[in-house]
Amino acid sequence: MTTLSIDTGDLAIIKQFAETGLITDATTNPVLVTKAGLSGDPVYVALVDEAIKYAKKKGGDDMLALAMDKLAVNLGVAISKLVPGYISTEVDPRLSFDKAETLKRARRIISLYEEAGVPKSRVLIKLAATWEGIAAMAELEAEGITCNITLVFGHVQAVAAAQYGARLISPFPGRVLDYQKRIQGKDTWQPDEDPGVVAVKRMYAYFKKHGHDTICMPASWRPSRGPGHDLDEIEALAGTDRMTIPPAFLEQLLQSGGELPRRLDPATAAASCADGPLCGGWILEADFRRLMKEDGCATEKTAEGLEAFIADTNKLEAALKEKLAVA
Repeated sequence: MTTLSIDTGDLAIIKQFAETGLITDATTNPVLVTKAGLSGDPVYVALVDEAIKYAKKKGGDDMLALAMDKLAVNLGVAISKLVPGYISTEVDPRLSFDKAETLKRARRIISLYEEAGVPKSRVLIKLAATWEGIAAMAELEAEGITCNITLVFGHVQAVAAAQYGARLISPFPGRVLDYQKRIQGKDTWQPDEDPGVVAVKRMYAYFKKHGHDTICMPASWRPSRGPGHDLDEIEALAGTDRMTIPPAFLEQLLQSGGELPRRLDPATAAASCADGPLCGGWILEADFRRLMKEDGCATEKTAEGLEAFIADTNKLEAALKEKLAVA
């Protein structure tokens, strides 16, 4: 029904869940890579040390950036040995408004994977749902490099990603709910009325109605009805193409038997979609920026998500810089 991915960089936990057969893919982000890289665990220390050694040997003006890319790839390669499907690796989030540098780093990440024996067909390059990220994605997809457009909160982000050929998007229903809780002053919703669930259903239905092959893979979950209902959004979106779920919620799914009643299916979703082609079927940069400006949730939450990813990237960069200095 729905293909499940695990959202963690913890190799032991990935192995544990992969052995259950519940998951086939794994996603990481700068927060998870930083957590693994700075954990002090000997397994991750070895990945860091190898990245430092690799960058030092290559030399050049961007040794630090290379070390960071190599570490992310080292983690991804280790994950690729545990799951049979996709591995998602994110480009430095500080480049989310720089198309040229995003392209450069994305291509290098793919080269590093291929050098390590992992084919690009197994890698999803994660890019933030900024205009520059989507524009870079379009070029990468044309080169056969598949992409995961992440930090999707607004309809325009989802549709633009699909129109320009993204393999996959990651909308965040839980963070949409967080925003609407604050704006509406309301703490709980029934799952089907949860604003994040409604937003993701709309994206999924739009894709099915308008013939987009882009995969809808929601991530970042909250309890619609409050504490004690962690799986509300997951249950409400059962049937979507894919989901990426953190270990704690996967454990709850296992304990519940792992099977959920299907709530979404392509034909019904397509038939229920009331949206015509957004911007006549082709969103231009001016359209994207205008519609983003009109969407308070998408604007605020994209910026907030990038800020968190950038903060962790800066921490990791500082730690690797110290290691490079003494290597």
